[in-house]
Amino acid sequence: MPHPRTEDTRAAVRTDDTRPAANPGNVRPAPADETRSAGRPENAGPARADRARPGADAGGSRPAHTEEARPAVRSEAARPVVQRASVRGQIVDALRTALVAGELAPGEVYSAPALGERFGVSATPVREAMQQLALEGAVEVVPNRGFRVIERGTRELAELAEIRGLIEVPVMLRLARTVPAARWAELRPLAEATVRAASSGCRATYAESDRSFHRAVLALAGNAQLVRIADDLHRRAQWPLVGGPVSRGRADLVADAAEHTALLDALIAEDLTVVQALVREHFTGAP
Repeated sequence: MPHPRTEDTRAAVRTDDTRPAANPGNVRPAPADETRSAGRPENAGPARADRARPGADAGGSRPAHTEEARPAVRSEAARPVVQRASVRGQIVDALRTALVAGELAPGEVYSAPALGERFGVSATPVREAMQQLALEGAVEVVPNRGFRVIERGTRELAELAEIRGLIEVPVMLRLARTVPAARWAELRPLAEATVRAASSGCRATYAESDRSFHRAVLALAGNAQLVRIADDLHRRAQWPLVGGPVSRGRADLVADAAEHTALLDALIAEDLTVVQALVREHFTGAP
């Protein structure tokens, strides 16, 4: 029977025999820290470097998504601002159309929540849009209730027509003497668009095409401030009157559009006498 110490010795010898294979060339054994990280991939680097790396957590690991998440947060924060501005602009246009079409009656009070439900949006963009219309003079704020559509009479309409005539008539007469016929011919599609819009009988559609034609004519003067002020006056002149008809009849719209094409024909023909008569008549019966 073998001696017990002989078995222990053999086990020790077997253990010692395996050391050269694990450490060929009698390489110095790795320190304790390296021994603990022996299970890490070869390209992972020492655990001590991981702990010293900025942003690492208490366990030495570093979140891989930290720096990538920051730009995404900034992008998401900026996106609603663009959306709110876009919605507000759409609501402003929709309210202007409703005003011209007579869907928002003069003297009536409308709340932002009720209009928001009508347009399928929250009350916030509606309030912002109504504030814009208040600056334009279309509505006025009614505390704790909403916004009241301004009541206008025939006198205010006549005053607007007079101001528009004082601004636009001299400019058009000057342009009639200086702008070549070919340049006027380029505006033919806009004049024809007013005729089609008038034939539809929709006052809101005609109002937009009417202003587009006038803007294009005045733009030939090269004065952006002139175009902006004249267009604002033109828009105000298109709002319905209190106690008046909801909208001009189709025949009235068609007659107004016909003046555009007749004016363009006279400008192309360089007939200044006809141009002057048409321009003054057009603003006398404006919008």
